[in-house]
Amino acid sequence: MDLTEKKLSSRLIYEGKILRLHVDTVELPNGAQALREVADHPGGVAIVAIDRDDNVLTVKQYRYAFSRVMEEIPAGKLEPGEDPHDAALRELKEETGATPERFEKLGELIVSPGAYGEVLHLYLAQGLTLGESAPDEDEFLDLVRTPFDAMLRRVMDGELTDAKTVAGVLKAYALRLQRAHDT
Repeated sequence: MDLTEKKLSSRLIYEGKILRLHVDTVELPNGAQALREVADHPGGVAIVAIDRDDNVLTVKQYRYAFSRVMEEIPAGKLEPGEDPHDAALRELKEETGATPERFEKLGELIVSPGAYGEVLHLYLAQGLTLGESAPDEDEFLDLVRTPFDAMLRRVMDGELTDAKTVAGVLKAYALRLQRAHDT
């Protein structure tokens, strides 16, 4: 069965600095019509940064949409035309002051495919040299260092709920297991 939905029309609702919201009328595989609300996003990067003492670097920041401070791995949005690898290195330096000795891609996440068009590129940064951070003028961050095993426990216990942080820590853990098995 062809599951493709065909766009019949699109109506722009809002265009902001980061998001573009539109409502599309689509034809479903059975020929019926439906509405799809879509928030377009330029994409982003997130980094599991592990220092030389096996601590994961995270940042605490106030998240207005949830009215609370959340702890997350360093992350940020892509600028137009920016390479995700370069963006990840930039965001890591801006938010934590860290420069990695080893840097590798952990894959991509489709954040919320029901309505949100963001692809998030995950990276693993290791062998960090720490320097001064330089967050954006509207970013207020507290840097946190947590031993990897404790971070994994916090993810598994549900203490940390940010999707990119959960996925990133679990992917880093799976990679560790795979590499230990391969040796």
